[in-house]
Amino acid sequence: MGTAEAKHLFHNLFLFFIIFCSSYSVRGVDEAVGYGYKLKSVSIGSNQKWLNAHLVLIRNSSVYGPDVQNLNLFASFETSNRLRIRITDSDHKRWEIPPEIIPRQSQFPYRSMPEDHLSLSRNHKTQQQKKNYFISDPTSDLTFTFHNTTPFGFSVSRSSSGDTLFDTSPVASDSSTFLVFKDQYIQLSSSLPIHRSSLHGLGEHTKKSFKLQHNDKLTLWNAGVASANLDLNLYGSHPFYLDIRSASADGRVAAGTSHGVALLNSNGMDIVYGGNRITYKIIGGVIDLYVFGGPLPHNVIEQYTQLIGRPAAMPYWSFGFHQCRYGYKNVSDLEGVVAGYAKAMIPLEVMWTDIDYMDAYKDFTLDPINFPKDQMTKFVNKLHQNDQKYVVIIDPGISVNSSYGTYIRGMQADIFIKRDGVPYLGRVWPGPVYFPDFVNPLAETFWTAEIKMFREFLPVDGLWLDMNEISNFLTSPPTPNSTLDDPAYKINNFGNQQPIYTKTVPATSLHFGNLTEYNVHNLYGLLESKATHAALANLTGKRPFILSRSTFVSSGKYAAHWTGDNAARWEDLAYTIPSILNFGLFGIPMVGADICGFSGDTTEELCQRWIQASFSSTFLTSQTIRVTGLTSFSFCRLCKCMQLGAFYPFARDHSEINSKRQELYLWDSVAATARKVLGLRYRLLPYFYTLMYEAHKKGIPIARPLFFTFPHDIQTYEINSQFLIGKGVMVSPVLKSGEVSVHAYFPAGNWFDLFNYSNSVSANPGKFFTLAAPRDHINVHVRESNIIAMQGEAMTTKAARETPFQLLVAVSKTENMTGEVFVDDGEEVEMGQNGGKWSLVRFYGEIYGDNMFVRSEVENGEYALSQNWIINKVTLIGLEKVVRLKGYELSTANRTKFYANPILKSKLDKNAKFQVVEIPGLMLPLGKEFKLELKTQKS
Repeated sequence: MGTAEAKHLFHNLFLFFIIFCSSYSVRGVDEAVGYGYKLKSVSIGSNQKWLNAHLVLIRNSSVYGPDVQNLNLFASFETSNRLRIRITDSDHKRWEIPPEIIPRQSQFPYRSMPEDHLSLSRNHKTQQQKKNYFISDPTSDLTFTFHNTTPFGFSVSRSSSGDTLFDTSPVASDSSTFLVFKDQYIQLSSSLPIHRSSLHGLGEHTKKSFKLQHNDKLTLWNAGVASANLDLNLYGSHPFYLDIRSASADGRVAAGTSHGVALLNSNGMDIVYGGNRITYKIIGGVIDLYVFGGPLPHNVIEQYTQLIGRPAAMPYWSFGFHQCRYGYKNVSDLEGVVAGYAKAMIPLEVMWTDIDYMDAYKDFTLDPINFPKDQMTKFVNKLHQNDQKYVVIIDPGISVNSSYGTYIRGMQADIFIKRDGVPYLGRVWPGPVYFPDFVNPLAETFWTAEIKMFREFLPVDGLWLDMNEISNFLTSPPTPNSTLDDPAYKINNFGNQQPIYTKTVPATSLHFGNLTEYNVHNLYGLLESKATHAALANLTGKRPFILSRSTFVSSGKYAAHWTGDNAARWEDLAYTIPSILNFGLFGIPMVGADICGFSGDTTEELCQRWIQASFSSTFLTSQTIRVTGLTSFSFCRLCKCMQLGAFYPFARDHSEINSKRQELYLWDSVAATARKVLGLRYRLLPYFYTLMYEAHKKGIPIARPLFFTFPHDIQTYEINSQFLIGKGVMVSPVLKSGEVSVHAYFPAGNWFDLFNYSNSVSANPGKFFTLAAPRDHINVHVRESNIIAMQGEAMTTKAARETPFQLLVAVSKTENMTGEVFVDDGEEVEMGQNGGKWSLVRFYGEIYGDNMFVRSEVENGEYALSQNWIINKVTLIGLEKVVRLKGYELSTANRTKFYANPILKSKLDKNAKFQVVEIPGLMLPLGKEFKLELKTQKS
């Protein structure tokens, strides 16, 4: 026996001795939850890309039920940056998410490949003493290592640096680090580098901090808990995290190196994050673990959404402003709200109605007294004539009522969730209800037919899916002696280990195919969204808009999300930032929070600041130089009253029935702010929509944490009160009452105030600045090197789309400038598909010598040309001061022409570090390539 083999054998014996002694010492007192598994045999593919290990239990434990005796571990490279590790019972089939719900790669083809089989029996002593087994892919930076210890462990590391990303190697003295696998309790634990690891994700919870904090306990079990509650399990479950790390001491790992980890399991779980370790405690299913290699944050999200599905394309109109309230009394009330916005000259794109419109709260009905069909049809038709939209709420509970058509058809189709052989009877707004079983293929047919009939007499433009956790006003008694309704391990449901059947469908209820609610509970909102998306796409032939409260992994393929029932409090305003950023990580980029707060009475100041934190900013400035002889006019006074606007991707005002009304026109100051900032959101629509295109094609969020653009800056890992829209527009809102300044972090570079272009912040390296933020102002900055396409202000998105384009170029002398704009009809089901009607225009800029240029590259330009879109102005900000502008040269496919301006007049702030140049009157077709070269002279 060699030295290495002897050390390995001694290590295993020592571990076994520790386990034996610890279990003996606590026998009859506190038995360990489990003792881990050891290797029986292992197979490795001849290509070294997969490993199959058979594991046997070391010792039984009765805590949380009997152990599974034999396990199978299969590790494989699915792509060069995605490693999958699946662990399940070798002897019995277990529940796991069906591929029909979340498609994914099958591991079975690997079994037919040539393999090296190593059986660790008495006849194979040499292999038994081998310490580690490895698999890797020559195209990947990831390495999987199986540690043949007792108990066994595995780890995933980077080949390039040796940095360990996920490591289940057991700690001999701590059984909580061992793999435990029982029928209703699975434990998986990984160590983490406490001083280098920064975790984000693992939702849905309302939290003060975007970065997960040490000693967080995160419960995943969908529940109808108001999001105004901190640190409780909420409406969705997303067992995915992104780990962005600071540099290693040896310099081999650069700051910002990132990876992701997803556990594809739909069962309830607690995830305990202690800083130096993360531990999953799951009450069923299998371990289906994915590690995404990154190495940058945006790479991780691209890789994750490649697995779970890219986000659904949202219709263009959905980026307008939305108004809703639970408590609108009748059609006249709705008409009054729409008229109120029109009279106040505040853009309103979409009017919404909560459950008030229904007849006795029954889905697909209208209240014949307050919302009669003839008046509602007239109201919706008028909205459509004004290029506005209408969305209504739908709850999953179907009223048990023998005169109700939807109920009758549901019973005939036999599509309801059952318990004890009959449809389970719950209770929500209409009283007694049955819940459609969206696992049943016939449920989608039923659902589509109900939506079709409803839309035939009321042509709604989108559907809002609420209460789909499933939320239930009842807590039905558990089935006696059932370990499904009452599993041995109690997840921290509602923050105090409430039974998992509390205020929902009991876990013993059955879905189609005898699937238990215990296993599919967290999938309900996803399945309802999927069915609704298919229904609307088939019925309308247009891009669906669906807003869902409950979500799961891959919900972003079908629906948008809002953060639920927040409160009209300042702290809730602050909480919206971590929540929205998290859903970007989860592959749901179209996300927002109820503006001004849902529950409780908002205040004028809070609503004004909330608008600032959820809308957009102005691009107008009085500090301009015009390169033509056109008359110049000042926007100075206008700029002073402009506010930041619509930086929530989904922007909706929503409040509850017992609160005071909070439509934006009700306060003069809020109305003034809304007129300015909503007009400016509509100017930014091309920017938002292009980010939607990027999200749909790559999965990258619209609203992003600062570290997405600045991963090497470790200060950005701790930022909870600022965020980016796209890669270069930074929002720094006021989040506390009475404050008139904001302490904001600026990563390295030149940043330009979008209220006054002559105001700039320069940081090298990044640092904090205290900026003035009076009540009528919010700080929004664009970073150098970004080119943003805009259109004009309007009352609707359709009218805004008919205005000319303008380019804002944030000039950089050290970096190339880039930007892009995607255009289509805004409603084609697929976004940017081959053969579709769309155009993509990329912009590039660069400084060379005393001059600079901006040019475009056009893909599929015919569509943009067919719409007669033009670029009529280019604004350059961030130019260093020059003595003289000689003019500009404009090149198109047909000609090149120089434009001089002998009557140039500067209106430059003498104290400004940079200057602004506007070039209006260009009339450049968006669908044709151009090059604009600015000629300057510095001396």
